[in-house]
Amino acid sequence: MMTFEEVVNELRSYDKEKEWFEFKENWFSADELGEYISALANSAAIEGKKYAYFVWGINDKTHEIVGTGFDFDQDINHEPLKHYLRRKCSPDINFDFKELQMEGKRVVLLMIPAAKTVPVSYARERYIRIGSSKENLRKYPEKEAYLFDVLRHGLPTLENTPSEYQDLTFEKLLIYYGAKGIKLNIDTFKKNFSFYTEDGKYNLLAQLLSDNSHMPIRAAIFSGKTKADNMYSVREFGNQCLLYSLDEVLRYGDVLNIIQADETDRVVERKEVPLFENDAFREAVINAFVHNLWVSGNEPMFTVFSDRIEILSRGTLAPGQTLEGFFAGESIPVNKKLSEIFLQLHISEKTGRGVPIVTQRYGRNAYEFRENSIVVTIPFNWINVMGDRVGNKEGNKGGNKNCEYGLNQTQVRILAEIRNNPNITKVRLMELLGLGKTTIDRGLSVLKKYGYIERVGSRKAGYWKVHED
Repeated sequence: MMTFEEVVNELRSYDKEKEWFEFKENWFSADELGEYISALANSAAIEGKKYAYFVWGINDKTHEIVGTGFDFDQDINHEPLKHYLRRKCSPDINFDFKELQMEGKRVVLLMIPAAKTVPVSYARERYIRIGSSKENLRKYPEKEAYLFDVLRHGLPTLENTPSEYQDLTFEKLLIYYGAKGIKLNIDTFKKNFSFYTEDGKYNLLAQLLSDNSHMPIRAAIFSGKTKADNMYSVREFGNQCLLYSLDEVLRYGDVLNIIQADETDRVVERKEVPLFENDAFREAVINAFVHNLWVSGNEPMFTVFSDRIEILSRGTLAPGQTLEGFFAGESIPVNKKLSEIFLQLHISEKTGRGVPIVTQRYGRNAYEFRENSIVVTIPFNWINVMGDRVGNKEGNKGGNKNCEYGLNQTQVRILAEIRNNPNITKVRLMELLGLGKTTIDRGLSVLKKYGYIERVGSRKAGYWKVHED
């Protein structure tokens, strides 16, 4: 249980206000505060939070502690403020004011229980938070319907959300478990995996683990540092059992993670440097799969730029999770049953090492918490770029062994595709990379000339051999 000071510091650690908390300095308006209580209580229910918070004495832009003179013991029309607000709230909720001293300054914390059973209204009107704005709930009928559904049935989960598809098969799931040495009982595994809703329909968890998940997981590759640059290709990993999609994304990371020769201060052996830390990439990808908000109907996104990979998962922190707990590796799964399956298959660990592994290598700034998603950035550690002197390229078959050359991004991408599929054709390279025949031919010529690849066999029946040394 956090202290009140820890609660305030946890709220301050977010980059901006969320739907379930608000910062003010000395602002006060009794009836508008009542509207905030309604909005925050209802939004806390939608976000799966036990409490919402209104804090005085914090700058809402910098989140610095500035102190406040707000008096929560004052009277409104000869009635104590707390009584005045409660009388106009329906149903009655047990909110409470707490006075704190932080950094030698006075801070007031209003703790507001999340709505239960029915939405909280103030003066017969219901309110909600849209971003950091307070709005009348009647203006957002879809939000209102969703709030009522949450209050009646709880937050949507993989288990209680029915799948749009009911003709599901699970042959690949049985094979996957068999390859791990676990034999599933054909008659009971669906029940054991909680694949049914209460009314006997296949749920979203069943859909994700079925032979066709209907989730088009893709990796988009851009030539530069932004999405405004040319797109090389889009790789498709989805629309199959989620476990196989995960394996394919991880293998594709191995393809992208080229080993570079660092000739700096070389004496005897050159140093081999990967493009990025594979352990950090792997943990970020696994977390994106297991903690993605699948009930939103959206899948994770993987975007490769010239200087980084961005791994985006939908949703925000799990209900009950704090920012400090997240970075400390205190794992609270967004998708409990899916997390259990990943643990059973030893894909992930219960120790919560994933986030600490990423932050140990790249720092907390590797994580960006957006409005409805979390993005992990894995930067590339390029040793050589075009024009750099990189030393002798060994393993050259017929080329000039004394030549010094650095690959550009196009050549690196061609090499990665060949490493992924030695039988790849020029036509397929053109399709994947979105490049013309001349560019592909030029890239292949450079790679062959300096010993990165060689052609074995005929043009039609042969294959590409990659020299890693």
